[in-house]
Amino acid sequence: MTLDRTRRGLFEKARRLGTGAARITLDDNECRKIIGIIARDLGIEDERLTQPPELPDFYSPEFVEWQSEGSAAGIEAFEALVDSVTDGELFFYCLAAIHLRRLKYQRILAAQPLPTLEQVGPRALLQYGMAPPLYLAALLFWRKWIYDIDNRAAQETGYIFEPIIAASIGGVPYSDKKSPVRRQSGKGGRQVDCVRGDDAYELKLRVTIAASGQGRWDAELEYPEDCEASGFRPVLVVFDSTENPKLNQLKEAFERAGGVHFVGDHAWSHLEELAGETMGVFLEKYVRRPLESLLDDAPPMNDLPPLSLRQEDSFIVVRLGDFEMRIERTTEELDLEDDDALPDDVDDELPGG
Repeated sequence: MTLDRTRRGLFEKARRLGTGAARITLDDNECRKIIGIIARDLGIEDERLTQPPELPDFYSPEFVEWQSEGSAAGIEAFEALVDSVTDGELFFYCLAAIHLRRLKYQRILAAQPLPTLEQVGPRALLQYGMAPPLYLAALLFWRKWIYDIDNRAAQETGYIFEPIIAASIGGVPYSDKKSPVRRQSGKGGRQVDCVRGDDAYELKLRVTIAASGQGRWDAELEYPEDCEASGFRPVLVVFDSTENPKLNQLKEAFERAGGVHFVGDHAWSHLEELAGETMGVFLEKYVRRPLESLLDDAPPMNDLPPLSLRQEDSFIVVRLGDFEMRIERTTEELDLEDDDALPDDVDDELPGG
C-alpha cells in the first residue's frame, strides 16, 4: 500500500522535535530501530521490519547507540508497518515521541549550566554560619542545579505524558487557551489532559494526602463542575490505587458532577479497552509497566539511599547507594527551549491534528 498524504505527514511529524539549531530529527537508523521494536512487540513477521534478536529493549541504555540492520529508508519501514497492522502509525508516533523527548532530556542534562554565585549567593543568608562558606556555597550550587534539572523534567513530561495517553485512546489534550472546558468563574478555559467525544479526562499518577495549598485543591475540586457546565462528562483516572481521604473527596466531586472514576487496575483496563489491541500493547509496555515498577519499587521517604554528587572534567557523577550514574557534560551552548508545561498548539501536534 502506498502511504496516503495523512500518514506520510504523520511520519514526518513524528520524527522531528524542535526547531532551528535545537531540532532533533530521527534518521533512518533510529526509525528502523523503533519500528523493529514495534514489530517484535506485535509479533509482525515481515522481512522489511526484522531486526536481530539482540535488538536492545527500548528503555535500555544500549538502545540509543544501537545500529539497526538493513538499508531501507525509514519511510519504507514505516510503510511496511502500516501495511502490517491496524494503528501501526499511531504506535510509531507515540513511541517516537517518547524517544525524542528522552534524547532531548539527555541534551538538557549535558548542557544545563551550573548556577553562578550571583544567582544563588543571597540565599546563603538563610543558612550562613550553619556550615563553612566553602560547603554552603557548594550546597547552593548543587541545590539550584538539581532544581533546574527537575523543573526541565517536569516541562518535558508535560509535553509527553498526557498527550501520548490521549493519542492512544483517540483523544486530544487541550491547553487552557484552547480548551472547550470553561471556568464557571469566568476566568478563561481549563487545561484538560484528554477530551474524547463528550468525556473530559483528568489523568493522575496518584492523589496524595499532602496538601498543595487550599486554593489549588479547591480548583481541582471545581474541575468536574466546570466540565459538567461545559457539556462534558468528567472522567477521573488515577493510576495508583492507594486509598486516602483526598482521593475519596475527589471521586465524590466527580460523581456529584455526573462523572465517573477509574482507579488502579480499573484505570489501566479502561484506557486499554479504549485504545484497542495495538495501542493497548503500547500502553501496557511503555507506560503502565514503567509507572507500576516505579510505584512498586520506590523506597519509603524515611529510608532513601544515600546520595552524593561530584563533578569531574567532563562528567557529573551521581551516586545513589551502590548505583552510579555518569552524566556526560558539554561546554557547547545549546538552545534548551524553555517551554511551558503544555504548549498552546499541543492538539495540533497529535495525529490528525
